[in-house]
Amino acid sequence: MEERGISKQELESFLKEQKQRDLTYRKVLSSMCTYPREIAVYAHNLFLDSNLGDSGLFPGTKEIEDELIRMIGALLGNENAHGYISTGGTESNIQAIRAIRNRKRKEGLQQMNIIVPKTAHFSFDKIEDLLSLEVKKAGLDDELRVDVNLVEELIDDNTISIVGIAGTTEFGQIDPIKELADIAHNSDIFLHVDAAFGGFVIPFLDAEYQFDFSLDAVSSISVDPHKMGMSTIPAGCILFRDESYLADLAVNTPYLTTNEQCSLIGTRSGAPVAATYAVLKYLGRNGLRAIVDECMLLTRMLVRGAKAMDIYPVIEPVTNVVTLRFPDVDRVAKALEARGWRVSTTRAPKALRLVIMPHVTEDTIELFLNDLACVT
Repeated sequence: MEERGISKQELESFLKEQKQRDLTYRKVLSSMCTYPREIAVYAHNLFLDSNLGDSGLFPGTKEIEDELIRMIGALLGNENAHGYISTGGTESNIQAIRAIRNRKRKEGLQQMNIIVPKTAHFSFDKIEDLLSLEVKKAGLDDELRVDVNLVEELIDDNTISIVGIAGTTEFGQIDPIKELADIAHNSDIFLHVDAAFGGFVIPFLDAEYQFDFSLDAVSSISVDPHKMGMSTIPAGCILFRDESYLADLAVNTPYLTTNEQCSLIGTRSGAPVAATYAVLKYLGRNGLRAIVDECMLLTRMLVRGAKAMDIYPVIEPVTNVVTLRFPDVDRVAKALEARGWRVSTTRAPKALRLVIMPHVTEDTIELFLNDLACVT
């Protein structure tokens, strides 16, 4: 940092240049984030100075968060769920497992493990490190869902939680949450559902899936409004069925306007909270359903176009994620990148991964299919 500052004009010029170096979402098919809605941006900017880490100073923002938790809880089967708006799925997953870890530690359990699918998000690798517990990874069935028989085989006396994914990051698949709930109920084990991606998709699909608090054994759910909720970044959400789990996360905060705090981070912006509230109130369930319908329509359009070139998906898409088989996936991905596209690849099975977010249009799909034909 220089001793003397620079002019506003010079600084703005520099910032604009740097922003122009960033990619727009126009040809991005690898990301589960998208442009936030205009109303979300408005609300975000309006609440930029609010800090829910000291919520007594910002009662209006706190009231919005309380109502938002009720709204998201109702969408996921329980309007009386308890939680808070986090920074995203990683924090939410950490907090879910930290809550049950802390409870079991108070009960005297020392060595602990959790069971997740092999398709679980990399946040669970961070959880293994941060929370000093073992993360066991269960294999998958032919449809790339977690194999519930393998989950059951991995359970032992030190298992404190099993995890199901509702919209896997790589394949968009939905684990058999109902069967996992039966196992959790019979074994009296905490069940966490990672619905970071699927939470704002699955409720609006034509097919019905049991994945949320409508299943009595589901203990917690993570969901990300900054993905298919089209809020500003960062906006995640952790929900618990039982409010007492928040007490397992709480620490005393004697010098703030509240006596305790259960969030992982201390200073917590109210801006994404207001943004999420605004977009959900503005769109309503009908608006969200229309957006999911359009994404699924374009997903099917992409799969049809690929099949016409004898290119087939690893699985028929369940959500708005497409994975295409190629004998030389990395070459295809690099060739598409050379044409300006941003795509990604899955691990096992190896495939080209494409996420059809709300910024994708019919023109985008047509242009992509044309380029795909040229590189294959």
